[in-house]
Amino acid sequence: MSVRDRLVVPFPEPRSRLWRALGLSPVAARRLAGWSGWGGPLLVVLLAGLPRFWRLDSPHEVVFDETYYAKDAWALLQHGYEGTWPDLKIADPQILADPQVIPLSDTGAFVAHPPTGKWVIALGEWMFGLTPYGWRFMTAVLGTLSVLMLCRIGRRLFRSTALGCLAGALMAVDGLHYVMSRTALLDLVVMFFVLAAFGCLLIDRDSARARLAAALPVGGDGHARPDQDTGDRAGTGARPWRIAAGSFLGLAASTKWNGLGFLVFFMVLTVLWDVGARRVAGARHPYRAVLRKDVGGSVLSLVPIAMVTYLAAWTGWFLSDNGYGRHWADGRGGPWSWIPAPLRSLWHYEYSVYQFNVGLHAWHKYESNPWSWLVLGRPVLFSYESPESADDGCHAVSGCSQAILALGTPLLWWSACCTLVYLLYRWALRRDWRAGAVLCAVGAGYLPWFLYQDRTIFSFYAVVFVPYLCLAVAMMLGALLGPPGTNDQRRTRGVVAAGALVLLITWNFIYFFPIYTGLTIPYPSWHTRMWLDTWI
Repeated sequence: MSVRDRLVVPFPEPRSRLWRALGLSPVAARRLAGWSGWGGPLLVVLLAGLPRFWRLDSPHEVVFDETYYAKDAWALLQHGYEGTWPDLKIADPQILADPQVIPLSDTGAFVAHPPTGKWVIALGEWMFGLTPYGWRFMTAVLGTLSVLMLCRIGRRLFRSTALGCLAGALMAVDGLHYVMSRTALLDLVVMFFVLAAFGCLLIDRDSARARLAAALPVGGDGHARPDQDTGDRAGTGARPWRIAAGSFLGLAASTKWNGLGFLVFFMVLTVLWDVGARRVAGARHPYRAVLRKDVGGSVLSLVPIAMVTYLAAWTGWFLSDNGYGRHWADGRGGPWSWIPAPLRSLWHYEYSVYQFNVGLHAWHKYESNPWSWLVLGRPVLFSYESPESADDGCHAVSGCSQAILALGTPLLWWSACCTLVYLLYRWALRRDWRAGAVLCAVGAGYLPWFLYQDRTIFSFYAVVFVPYLCLAVAMMLGALLGPPGTNDQRRTRGVVAAGALVLLITWNFIYFFPIYTGLTIPYPSWHTRMWLDTWI
C-alpha cells in the first residue's frame, strides 16, 4: 500500500454484481451501486424511523423524568428560562386533562441541567403543543437521524457501506436506544450531539491526512514517499470540521455535563490521530511535530468553541430578569468583580448545580452501579400498569401488564461485552486505530460514571455510548466475514455466523418489543421476559 493510501485509505469501488444478477444493464448496475453509499443508510433509517414514531403519544401520561424536562421545555418556550410549576401530582394531571390547564409561574426555578436539551424538546412542543406527542417528537427525530449518522460514520470508519449499514441497523433494533427515542429525556440528545461530533472528527481526520499526503514528494516511480521534512513541518490547513465538532460537543455539554467527558477524550484522540499521520508521512519526531503544528489548533478548535456554544445556550437566561439566580452578582464586589455580573451569576448558579449533582444520594428503586450497565444488570422501569378489564384491552384471566422498560436488547449488549475485548486486542496488539476510536468513545461515555458510584445514577445514561457498541459489534462481524480476497469457503462460513447473530439480535428486539412500547400483554408473558430477577 502506498504512503498516500496509508494516510487516507480509499473507499472501495462499489460492486454492481448484485444489480447485474437482477437483470440490470452494466451502466444501470454501476449507477445503482454508486448510490448505495446513501441509498443503504436511507433504507435503514426508514426501517428505524417507522417504529419510533408509531404510537408516539402512547402512553398518554408523563413518563418518568418527563415530568421535569417536558415542563422545563415549555417554560423555556414561554419565558426563555425555566419557570416554577406546582407539585407534579397537581401539575401533571392538569397538563394531561381536557381542557388543559398549564399552571406555569414566571418565577425562576433551580434546575439540575443546562438548557440545550430542553430547547430541543421545546421545538416539538412549539409544533404540537404541550402534549405527549409534542414533547417526545424531537427525541424521536434525533433518534432516527442518529441511525442515519451511524450508518455514514460506520461507512467512513470501516470503508464499507455494508458494515456501516449494519452498525446503523443494530442501533435501530437496540431496545435502550428505541425507548429513549420515544421518551422526552436528555440523554438521547447528548448521544446525538456527541455522535455528530465523532462524525465531524472522522471527516476532519481524512481531510487533514489528505492534505498531508498531497504535500509529500513523488518519487521517480510516480508514487509518493515518506519525507522527514514534510512530516515535521507541513501544515494541514484550515480544519472546519474540527470547529464543527467543537460546536457539537458544546451542545452536548450544555444538555448534560457528561458531555464534557467526550470533549476531553476526543481531544486526546485527535492528537493521537495527528501523531499517527505525521509518523506515516515520515516525521522523525512526530510528537514534537504535532506539538508544534497541530495541538494549538486542536485545542483552539475544540475547547473555546465548545465554551462559546455552552454560553450561547444560556442566551434566554441572560436576557431574562426572573431566571433563577440571574442577578446574584449584581452589586457584589470582590476580586472577581472585573468579570461581568451575568457571567459571575451563571458561575454561582452552575456551582450550586454541581454541588447538588455530586451530593445526590437519595435512594431510588431503579438506581444502579455502572459496573452492571454493560450486562444490563438493572434496567429502569419507566412505566407500569396492570389492566384487568376488557375495556382496558386485557382479555387474560391472569391479568395483564403494560410496561416500558429501558432495557438494551440483551443479545446485542452481551455480544458487545465480548466484542470490546476483541477491540482491546485489535488496538493494543494490532495497532488498529478504528478499534482505538471506538474504545475511546465508549470510555468517554462510560468511565466517568465510576467516579460517582455513590451518587444516584441510572443505567439508561448508557445510551450515550450505544452507537459505539454497535460499531464494535459491526467491526467484529466484519472480521468474521474476512478481509478482501478471502476464499469463498471462509467467506461463506463468516456470512452464516454473522447473519445468524444479526437475526438473533433482531428476534430479541422483536421479542421484547411489547415491554419497550407499553403494549398490553398477559402477565405471564411479561414475566417470562424478565430474564433476570434484577429486571423486576
